[in-house]
Amino acid sequence: MTPRERVHIAVSGGRADKIPFTVYSNKISYSDVERKLRNNGMCIIERVLSYSVVYPDIDIKTIVYDENGRHYRKTIYRTPVGELSSLVEVDDKTTWVHEYLFKSKEDYKALFFLIKNAVAVPNYKYIADFQDMRGEDYLIRDHISYEPLNYIAIQCMGLETFSYEWMDNRDEIMKLYNAQVEFSRTVYPIIADGPLKTVNYGGNYMPAFFGGKDYNKYFAPHYAEAAEILHKKGKLLGSHYDDNIKPVIYEVADSALDYIEAYDVGLNLSVSETRKIIKNKALWLNFPCAWHLESPEEIYKRTVELIKQAGNGEGFLIGITEDVPMDRWKQNYTAILNAINENS
Repeated sequence: MTPRERVHIAVSGGRADKIPFTVYSNKISYSDVERKLRNNGMCIIERVLSYSVVYPDIDIKTIVYDENGRHYRKTIYRTPVGELSSLVEVDDKTTWVHEYLFKSKEDYKALFFLIKNAVAVPNYKYIADFQDMRGEDYLIRDHISYEPLNYIAIQCMGLETFSYEWMDNRDEIMKLYNAQVEFSRTVYPIIADGPLKTVNYGGNYMPAFFGGKDYNKYFAPHYAEAAEILHKKGKLLGSHYDDNIKPVIYEVADSALDYIEAYDVGLNLSVSETRKIIKNKALWLNFPCAWHLESPEEIYKRTVELIKQAGNGEGFLIGITEDVPMDRWKQNYTAILNAINENS
C-alpha cells in the first residue's frame, strides 16, 4: 500500500495497513533523511488550487521590494470605484500582513466591487501536470478559500478592525459576506469536476472569536452546501482546525465535514475523548507543536500513546501542519514514523 493510498483510505474513515504519517511540503527540506522517511512510508502533502481567480475589470499591480533585509510584497487593486492595497512581509516559511485591504469605511465600495468581480477559472491541466510530477508518496490536496465570514475577517480586515466594523457597520459587512458566498458557490462545482479527491475548506476557525452560535450560522451551512456538491463526485471535504475547538466540538461533530485536519491534542481533548464525540469523521492530527521540544525517545512514546487512543485506527492520521524547529525535524519525524511503523 502506498503512502497516498493510506491517506485516502484513512480520510475516508477506513483503516489502512498502518496509520498514515503526513507532512506539509513546506515543513520539510529535501535531504537524505527526507528521502529515507518517504521510503519508509511518510506522505508529503502539497496544497494547491484547481482553479485560479481573475478580476476582469480591475487593474492589479504588485510591487516586490526589500527593506532592512526584509522582503515585502505590496499589491494594489484599482477598481472603478476606488483603490485598495495590501502589504505583506514574506519569509521562506510564512507571511505577515502589515496592511489589510480594508482600512476604513471608505473602502467598502471598492472591496465589494473586488469580491463581485472575482471569477474562478478551472486550472485542471496545471493540477494534472503537477500531480504527474509527484509520486505515490505525495498527496495533492485541493482548497476552497476561507469560509465567507472568515475571508472578510482574516483576509480583508484583520480581527481588530473586523470587530469594530461588525458592531458599527454590520450591514456593510453582510453585503461583503453575501458577495463572497456567491463567489464560493462558483468554486464548488469547479473543484467537484477536478482531479483531486481531498479538499480543505478554509480553516483556522477561532472559537474564542466567533463562538458556537456563529459557527452554526456562518460556517456549518457552507460546509454542508459544498459537501453536497463534492460528495456527488466522490470528493472528501475537511477543514484545518488548529485552534482549541473544545467550545464548539459538538457543533463540529454535527457538521458535514468528512475529516478534521490539524487537530492538536495539546490544546484539545485527547484522541480517545475526541473519538467519543466526533464519531463520524476522520481525525487528522497535527503532532502537537510543544511536543517537538521533547527528546526523540519521549516523542516515540507519545506517538505510541496516540496510536493506542485511536483504537482500531479507522479514520486516524498523524500529520505535521505547523512549524517545527529546524534543528529537530529530522530526529522528530524519524521518531514519529518509527513509532507508527512498529506499533500500528
